[in-house]
Amino acid sequence: MKIAILDDYHDTIRTLPCFKKLIGHEIKIWNDHVQNVDVLAERLQEIEVLVLNRERTKIQAALLERLPNLKLISQRSVYPHIDIVACTRLGVIVSSSQHADTPNYAAAEMTWGLVLAGVRQIPQQMSALKAGKWQIGAGSTLREKTLGIYGYGRIGRVVAGYGKVFGMKVLIWARAESLKKAIEDGYEIAESKQAFFETSDVISLHMRLYDATRGIVTADDLAHMKTTALFVNTSRAALVTPGALVQALQAGRPGMAAVDVFEDEPVPDIKHPLLNMDNVVCTPHIGYVSRDEFEIQFTDIFDQIVAFSNGHPTHVVNPEVLKNRR
Repeated sequence: MKIAILDDYHDTIRTLPCFKKLIGHEIKIWNDHVQNVDVLAERLQEIEVLVLNRERTKIQAALLERLPNLKLISQRSVYPHIDIVACTRLGVIVSSSQHADTPNYAAAEMTWGLVLAGVRQIPQQMSALKAGKWQIGAGSTLREKTLGIYGYGRIGRVVAGYGKVFGMKVLIWARAESLKKAIEDGYEIAESKQAFFETSDVISLHMRLYDATRGIVTADDLAHMKTTALFVNTSRAALVTPGALVQALQAGRPGMAAVDVFEDEPVPDIKHPLLNMDNVVCTPHIGYVSRDEFEIQFTDIFDQIVAFSNGHPTHVVNPEVLKNRR
């Protein structure tokens, strides 16, 4: 089969052990990021299988209708970037393992790195040192502070454990089912959403993005945070009401932020407001970008291709397409 892999920025995927699963297929790997429909349509005209690297490229009807040979989209995790209705109408199978029971340690470790970087001003101190300055301010320690985990899923649970090891009081706010699990694990539950934002010294978001969670963190929520608090987001920017975080930081509540995700990605504009605030630490959505995590993710993705090739597609998110598959 003819297979295309998009958005492999560092040409990493061909070096993974799991890449051997695709031996015998004709593979084209693209290392740049393109969203232009005309360019993508030309590149993918003959492609039968499309491999997506998370949500980096949007695959919508306007593009799908110009890919007559496409039979399978194989990826991992959620799929708000894919027009599932159009895929089903056109006979394109979408396979996407949801890995609900697999902790993403890469993202959890990245989250904790941002927590430490934020409260100790590590990037700012490094920049100052390179500019010939010595100590530009005093950071904060984490011990005996309150870590607020918003969303107690597979990553939130791991980050909560990190907080406990660092001697923090861990406070949880999440949906009812997750709160029950947090209680079973011995963590304290916030009395209310407002109390959660008011009492936490560090708040970290750990939720999947779908209709019910989009904009779940509001400007009012952020306004209740302490002036000394740190807001961390390694999940999805759209969990926060658009523009609310920038405005909140400008108003001084919270006092700091550390983010790995943005409303529009990639971020080519060096004038982006978050990149130009002294109280913000920013990284380019690298929470899951580690060789170890890539091996886990692309093993699932390539296994889906092998299953499709053998006539038994797996993890199909639009099963009704099987009636009129290409």
